[in-house]
Amino acid sequence: QVQLVESGGGLVQPGGSLRLSCAASGLIFSSYQMTWYRQAPGKERELVATISNTGGRTDYAEAVKGRFTISRDNGKNTVSLQMNSLKPEDTAVYYCNALRSFPRLGPYWGQGTQVTVSS
Repeated sequence: QVQLVESGGGLVQPGGSLRLSCAASGLIFSSYQMTWYRQAPGKERELVATISNTGGRTDYAEAVKGRFTISRDNGKNTVSLQMNSLKPEDTAVYYCNALRSFPRLGPYWGQGTQVTVSS
């Protein structure tokens, strides 16, 4: 059974930093592309950052480029999202997602972790 468990969310002031982590189990982690999504109240879920299965390729939403960094540790089955210079508009529930393309497996989702940026 695939499980993705996010952690690291919380309340932070504007300009602050948080580091989210997602621990994966029940899958061959190194064969999955991993992605962070977020969903703010009343809005659709949106892609934040994604990383290839080897970690050699990353991509970011324009809104977070230069502030967020996605990374992964295939030895520990974890993917992280370092978030710096946080803004109130970053407030959302952040979700971890795993997808394997060939053969297609997933997508699998975590339960989400709340990030609130407020003074």
